[in-house]
Amino acid sequence: MMTLMQIRVARPTRDLERVCAFYRDTVGLPVLSSFADHEGYSGVLLGVPDATRQLELVRHAEVGPSPTTEDQLVLYLGSTAAVADRAAAIEAAGHEPQLPPNPYWAREGAIAFVDPDGYWLILSPDRWQ
Repeated sequence: MMTLMQIRVARPTRDLERVCAFYRDTVGLPVLSSFADHEGYSGVLLGVPDATRQLELVRHAEVGPSPTTEDQLVLYLGSTAAVADRAAAIEAAGHEPQLPPNPYWAREGAIAFVDPDGYWLILSPDRWQ
């Protein structure tokens, strides 16, 4: 197995500025890089929370978001207090928590939101180690 593996998950968006603001300003993910009109593509790379794990938001005229209830970005924050703090910040920015389609998340104490493109953001108090 590799000793170092990095991952980037890319998502299409129609409104790059709005979705970037949601993840950068509201959720608190740092912008690592961005690109504009690169052969018809524009995008932003966000650290989740750093460069080893990345969320790429991409705008292209021919591709739009098509989320399902299982398209989820799950952030394992490690405590109920961390989830409550992050959820309060997201609510203060005008986003209401949503009941996640999968009852597992609510049962486990997670709080869910839907981003401006319709993708699910799950804030989990669990910790993976």
